Amino acid sequence: MLTQLPARSALVLALISLAFSSGVASANPEYWRSEWPNTDFTKHSIEFEEVLSGGPPKDGIPSIDDPEFVPVAEMRDLADNEPVIGLEINGDARAYPLRVLTWHEIVNDTIGGVPVAVTYCPLCNAAIVFDRRVEGKATEFGTTGKLRNSDLIMYDRDSESWWQQFLGEAVVGVRTGTQLKVLPARLESWAKFSARHPQGRVQVPNNPNMRPYGANPYVGYDGSRLPFLYRGEYPEGIEPMARVIAIGEQAWSLQLLRGQGRIEAGDLVLTWEPGQNSALDTRAIAEGRDVGNVVAQRKAGDGLEDVPYDVTFAFVFHAFRPDGTLHK
Repeated sequence: MLTQLPARSALVLALISLAFSSGVASANPEYWRSEWPNTDFTKHSIEFEEVLSGGPPKDGIPSIDDPEFVPVAEMRDLADNEPVIGLEINGDARAYPLRVLTWHEIVNDTIGGVPVAVTYCPLCNAAIVFDRRVEGKATEFGTTGKLRNSDLIMYDRDSESWWQQFLGEAVVGVRTGTQLKVLPARLESWAKFSARHPQGRVQVPNNPNMRPYGANPYVGYDGSRLPFLYRGEYPEGIEPMARVIAIGEQAWSLQLLRGQGRIEAGDLVLTWEPGQNSALDTRAIAEGRDVGNVVAQRKAGDGLEDVPYDVTFAFVFHAFRPDGTLHK
């Protein structure tokens, strides 16, 4: 299926494919209860057959719960074009590099007094930040090791309910139907963030030797023809792995925005500039092809304010927003 991948990456994904096969056979609560005794499987909003094993067990991809940072001026490891999730709340500005998030997928943090979950699902290229308060109480999130529509399924450590990362919604457990608030953040180059926030801070690995930070374990993935660990339908008129900018029930192809540079849709304003590497291309993230920087904003008074958005793949938007509008 992923014939364009280098041999090493193809081997890694082949091993995950084995987990895929076992995941299909074991997609039922009776099999899961030994690992999830505190999850209420009688409550769910999805079909269990849609849930696949991604390979790792619960917390096998470890979240970062006590992140470490250095001032922007002291960072030496990041290349200018490397992608980071840039977040600013109440004057507190922080960058979360994908070179770290690729290996951990979730960072539980508090920024500007707001408890947040900074998340990244590599198979969907979905970089989304949530307010991690549920019913007024902050909770931590971890990884289940499960996927649905190739997207990360998280869990909260209070109720051990399962949450769909792309939707920010609980889909299994006592909190089924509960929605997290999505916060505006930018997926941008390190150069863009450091220029906007020279007094900000940037996350660094708690243990630099824990993972090969800066390396991409999904070499060539976003150049493949089809997604991995996905059994759903594909969108029409656009390649499944084409990048799109998703905002609610609408999405615009990155190719369309890249060609125009600026798109206005009602009070939404989308802009594109070059200078950000793909984190899912070459082995070294710093050497990935240029996919550019997207900014999504809404007209507010005489100016513009950032809105939540996601630069994801077309198949992801189609899977989770089947009735949405995709502008190609």
